[in-house]
Amino acid sequence: MKTISIYETGCVRRNNEDSYLILPEYDLYAVADGMGGHNAGEVASRLAVEGLKEKAKALIGIDNQHVQEWMIEAIDQTNKEIFEASFNSLETQGMGTTLTALLIKDNKAVIGHVGDSRIYLWRNSTLRLLSEDHSMVNELIRLGQLTAEKAKNHPHRNVLSRALGVEKTITVDCFQLEIQKRDVFLLCTDGFSNMLEMEEMAAEFANSGTWEDRMARLQKLVLERGAPDNFTAVCCILDGEEDGL
Repeated sequence: MKTISIYETGCVRRNNEDSYLILPEYDLYAVADGMGGHNAGEVASRLAVEGLKEKAKALIGIDNQHVQEWMIEAIDQTNKEIFEASFNSLETQGMGTTLTALLIKDNKAVIGHVGDSRIYLWRNSTLRLLSEDHSMVNELIRLGQLTAEKAKNHPHRNVLSRALGVEKTITVDCFQLEIQKRDVFLLCTDGFSNMLEMEEMAAEFANSGTWEDRMARLQKLVLERGAPDNFTAVCCILDGEEDGL
């Protein structure tokens, strides 16, 4: 597995409330986007990836039938830890974070997801969004009360309907799929995905050059568009994918 990461504060924010995890010894990868006043968002996202990293030790010896169970339990327990930590001080009260995680084991990819960070799959020259945003506007789209076009400029487009640390219990979206030799997974926070259309990302992925080149061009494009939010991306290229397409 080859990985390329982008970690940017952006052009407006003073501090970066995103965190990410690259743990090649377990083939575990994640991005988290924190929320809350002061530095609470930064604390929440850091606790999310640290919690996942600590629980990765339990993956030793786990077979394919139980990795999805591990993912759900790991995120659920991490949620409880962030929720409890939020009461440690006034500055961290109400903090929360998204978390989108990818675990590759044998021929399976297991995805765990809470919030509006995203995971995409590039396969057979097609880019597909695997996760579903847990946001107010996405709920309105799902109910047919808002169009995807109008959602782009909705005043509450950044309001989450689900996040780690906000409540003691959490519902985790978790699913798995069989991987193929030339698959590429992209995990990113909304500071990245909000500034790029899927068609733009797909066009860039189809371009020639290395994966470092492709990700660098997308990073440059987000910055050129003003990058009002922190943005983080982790690109996971499975063995067998070549730089030139």
